[in-house]
Amino acid sequence: MAEVIVVGGGVGGMVCALLLARDGHAVRLYERLPRLGGKLAEHRREGFTFSLGPSLLTLPGLFRELGVQLDLLELDVLCRYRFHDGTSFSAYRDPERTAAAVERLAPGEGERWRAFHRWARGCLEASRRTFFAGPMAPLTRPPQEVRATDLWAVAPGRTLHGLAGAFFRDPRLRQYVDRYATYAGSSPYRAPAALGCIPAIEHGEGGWYVPGGLPRIADALRALLDEAGVEVHLSTEVSEVLADRTRAHGVRLASGEVVTASAVVVNADAASLYGRLLPDRVRLRRIARLGLSSSALLLLAGVEGRTEGLPHHSVVFSADYREEFGDIFERRRPPEDPTVYIGCSAVDDPSQSPAGAENWVMLVNVPAGDPGRWPVSPEAYGERVLERLAERGHDLSGRLRFLETFTPADIRDRYGAWGGAIYGGAYAGRLAPFRRPGNRGPRRGLYLVGGSVHPGGGLPLVTMGGRIVADLVNEDLHGRNAKTKTTANPGAVPLDAGTRGRGEAW
Repeated sequence: MAEVIVVGGGVGGMVCALLLARDGHAVRLYERLPRLGGKLAEHRREGFTFSLGPSLLTLPGLFRELGVQLDLLELDVLCRYRFHDGTSFSAYRDPERTAAAVERLAPGEGERWRAFHRWARGCLEASRRTFFAGPMAPLTRPPQEVRATDLWAVAPGRTLHGLAGAFFRDPRLRQYVDRYATYAGSSPYRAPAALGCIPAIEHGEGGWYVPGGLPRIADALRALLDEAGVEVHLSTEVSEVLADRTRAHGVRLASGEVVTASAVVVNADAASLYGRLLPDRVRLRRIARLGLSSSALLLLAGVEGRTEGLPHHSVVFSADYREEFGDIFERRRPPEDPTVYIGCSAVDDPSQSPAGAENWVMLVNVPAGDPGRWPVSPEAYGERVLERLAERGHDLSGRLRFLETFTPADIRDRYGAWGGAIYGGAYAGRLAPFRRPGNRGPRRGLYLVGGSVHPGGGLPLVTMGGRIVADLVNEDLHGRNAKTKTTANPGAVPLDAGTRGRGEAW
């Protein structure tokens, strides 16, 4: 039995700690905040509950495999998309209903959506055998057992926007596909086409809601940690990862206490690791070259009355997506004409708001960095967002009980996210997946997990990342060829995981 320290109690760190404890290791988890779950968080006020992080659960089987037992509600309407010209269509759980909705929006495009969905399924299966199955290999040493057809299935060299143009003629449907870049905090004009596999997940495995809110997942994981014997320390900050030139051997707490271990798993932003916990200028510069992912402005609104026909999830698009992403990633300012995501869990869960009211979470993608440098204050920009929504059929005038603003600075301060970037570095360029920090750190016994490293952000990916890192720790502690019961993807093609150096941070 080895002693393992996990720094940070986000979902990736919780999953990794759970699996390592089940494999017989003595695991201590240190979390700076007074709760676990990381960005899987909520805010409550006057009987309203607002999700501050993920609001849709996909691939729920990943959590069932861990033993998470929760009642789940499958959504029939995954999302309603409204365009600047007033037209709209709904994406349904059923692919055929979605294709029919696309056909009604743009005659002749329904069959093109079916072709796009077939491509997305092929891309997803290839990704499961490669990208999701284990740590990324160094570019100069590709995995021996990756199929050549898998590499082509993810459309290497093509951007997501290029993929959208290859399937759809209607600019509204291209904008709909481009939207999936924001799931990785990136621009569709630079993000790889492989992000187009996301619809295959949503329409294949479905989109789900957890009654009471998705943070109940974190509560369930906490119960499993306790059952597995993980020693959890809340409101306890780690100030330093202790390492010599070759190996990590523990951490120093903000109190000054030193805790030693055979392995240290860091579930914090990679920039925070290399900028503060274990300073490394070279790796910090490499992260900087990736560029920051987008951040978010959240408007939390207590809304009087019920909105007829409002779905759980909806997106109200801007008139010019290229201009919007130019504002975010080039001009580094909030978009003049923003696309707005609206989430209202009270549609399906009355516990989320007082009777006869709604809990609106409005999210706008904005640049990471200090909002004090914006041309307008976050509060003034929030009023502009409400004006845009009113112009496009969602007028909340006279219905607001209160409005709260959650900014990139709040994300930065609460979660230690670099500049408030939600996903760390952006997915930019055709080799973007290979350029992210890996799961093994630059010292033996040091590992990275979470949204800023491989395989990426979002509930499914950080959960996969927790499994990948648990496997790496077991492999390194017990020998190269050790087989554990924490495989990242049961049934996946092996990715030569025993090769020394796999998954290293560059």
